[in-house]
Amino acid sequence: MVTTDATGELPDSRTESDGSAVVRVLGYNIRSMRDDEDALARVIRACAPDVVLIQEAPRFFRWRKHAARLAAKSDLVVLGGGATAAGPLLLCSLRATVERTEDVLLPLTPGLHRRGLATAVVRFGRARLGLVSCHLSLRADERYAQAGMVLDRVAALGTPYTIVGGDLNERPGGPAFTRLTAELRDGWAVRPWGGEHTSTAADPHQRIDAILATPGVEFLGCGVPQGLDPVDLRAATDHLPVLAAVRLPAGD
Repeated sequence: MVTTDATGELPDSRTESDGSAVVRVLGYNIRSMRDDEDALARVIRACAPDVVLIQEAPRFFRWRKHAARLAAKSDLVVLGGGATAAGPLLLCSLRATVERTEDVLLPLTPGLHRRGLATAVVRFGRARLGLVSCHLSLRADERYAQAGMVLDRVAALGTPYTIVGGDLNERPGGPAFTRLTAELRDGWAVRPWGGEHTSTAADPHQRIDAILATPGVEFLGCGVPQGLDPVDLRAATDHLPVLAAVRLPAGD
């Protein structure tokens, strides 16, 4: 079994002879690409992800071109989401075989931002994986309700394994975070690696971004990657990325 620790390197992506797969998943709030786009792409490339679960993707004028340009600069392709999911976006490498995608808009609370989910079902080798990118509300009651909607969507995907990546706008132990982790495993809590705090990039002092997974997904390491260019990290956006390596058992 592949293992890692907080100071070691995460395993590289690969597909085993039995059809199981090691997959690298990146979660990242990119603040609508309002900062240094080239620095953002360099950070993503340095993480060598198979899948990127993005929050705060561009949502307005020519948003598709912005998303496509970021994907190209990051050596990835657009999988789904963006403005049609109210901000969450999915990117992936050509290693992923795409089964389907769906963008979901959550109920709108008057006076607050519309929220949504970018979802997909993909395959790596013989492993079938659901993906959900989410960005929960700043308001506590709405955030708690949205956490339940994320769990509903995970169940509706119908996949043996699912990974959720999001800006949860809440620290571990909060009601929404706790609601999610009652059913999903928190990668940092299960197999911490790298750094813990994700916000802000200039002054990391809290963990409000997470990669979560259904039981059966084996975390090989999860946290803020160390050793990346600190200038790029601060220039790219106001959050730090969360990177996880997971092992997915082969399906039938």
